[in-house]
Amino acid sequence: MSETPPESGASPKGTRVLETDHRTTRKAVTAAAIGNATEWFDFGVYSYLATTIGLVFYPSQSGGVQLIATFTTFAAAFLVRPLGGLFFGPLGDRVGRKQVLAFTMLLMAASTFAIGLIPSAETIGIAAPILLLVARMSQGFSTGGEYGGATTFIAEYSPDKRRGFLASWLEFGTISGYVAGASIVTLMTVALGSETMVEWGWRIPFLLALPLGGIGLYLRLKLDDTPIFEGSSESFAKDSAGERRKGQLRETFVDQWRAMLLCMGLILVFNVNNYMVTAYLPTYLETELDYGASAALVITLGGMVFILATVALVGHLSDRVGRRPVLFTGSLLSIVLSLPAFWLMQRGDLWAVALGVVVLAITLVHFSGAGPGALPAFFPTKVRYGALAVSFNVSVALFGGTTPLVSESLIQATGNLYAPAWLLMAAGVVGVLVVWRMRESAGRPLPGAPAIPVPSPRKNVEPAPRPRYSNVRRLP
Repeated sequence: MSETPPESGASPKGTRVLETDHRTTRKAVTAAAIGNATEWFDFGVYSYLATTIGLVFYPSQSGGVQLIATFTTFAAAFLVRPLGGLFFGPLGDRVGRKQVLAFTMLLMAASTFAIGLIPSAETIGIAAPILLLVARMSQGFSTGGEYGGATTFIAEYSPDKRRGFLASWLEFGTISGYVAGASIVTLMTVALGSETMVEWGWRIPFLLALPLGGIGLYLRLKLDDTPIFEGSSESFAKDSAGERRKGQLRETFVDQWRAMLLCMGLILVFNVNNYMVTAYLPTYLETELDYGASAALVITLGGMVFILATVALVGHLSDRVGRRPVLFTGSLLSIVLSLPAFWLMQRGDLWAVALGVVVLAITLVHFSGAGPGALPAFFPTKVRYGALAVSFNVSVALFGGTTPLVSESLIQATGNLYAPAWLLMAAGVVGVLVVWRMRESAGRPLPGAPAIPVPSPRKNVEPAPRPRYSNVRRLP
């Protein structure tokens, strides 16, 4: 079988790319999206339970110190994500996407479930926050191999003309998990009260991660590996003699360093917008604009619901007009609309605040819809999982996970409530430069995708004679 040249992104003349049936593709998309939903379910639960977790695991500290300790533990997961990407990514290029994604799913669900089982600090003392830190780091390590692998998995299962639409459902799973986690915490707090939540109620959302992860694990184990990976003749799996092929790290990091930089730049603008909306806005509305905690959370969830309703439409649009126009528009909106969005949020009227959040959500959905289909196309099949996992997690650890901290630090240093908008505008400039340099991938095979020959049409062949049915009587 011939191979699509990575430089061109187009299949050789007279070939067609391997494709799968719609039913299998839907199962692959669902299995990958549930993994992301589990990850962001924990993200929503942990963020919305930050105060409660502080009381459970750091009871002897003041309120401010409790929150700092809680978010420091939260941030620890981001520090180990690049290590998880470095471990799981190359492993996925060597043994297959399916096996690695099944393990990351299991490890992530088990780690989240374990948090719900940890005794309080009043019961076991200093061991409680230590065990919480270990569980969070285990989550971060597994997440390091999750998003890059899930994006690769969906992209390699998707038909070329529908890759943007199908890959966008990965972000639908992301936002769904966040909304589900945040909603469950909110409803439980209203139903049980703060005291009951501190006593035992906080454990339930974490324990729910196990059955959710079990569903994702079952779906992933039922699927074969991607047809593109299985059809690749240059993977780093063991050769016919049982020997491991060499040069994987060199081909991943040395040969792909330019593509990795572009990929990291696109992930930067994507995740600065993402964490600004999902992680920082509730704090900004509550602490800087003096809105109640419930109002801030509900308004932010409204922005998330808007993204849920539109992300697949934007993914479909990227298949029609191309990834670059959609991503370029998102980058421009990040530059142009960030200041107006924060101006609206500072007007004092609830409708203006909600509109400002929706404006930021409109910008974000351009990246959520087109990004998952664009990222895997930066790399060829044999190094795609590893290069994407490392690029994604390094960029998220450096820029995405630090967005809330940098935003709040800029406000404290300058006293200017528009400071977070400056960060979004700077990220938008990076996005414009990246999109200007990247190649269009919509409607084209992934680099390194195996192709199979299409038979040439036969010329000068007389059509077959129509069969005669002499023994069939006509009905009167």
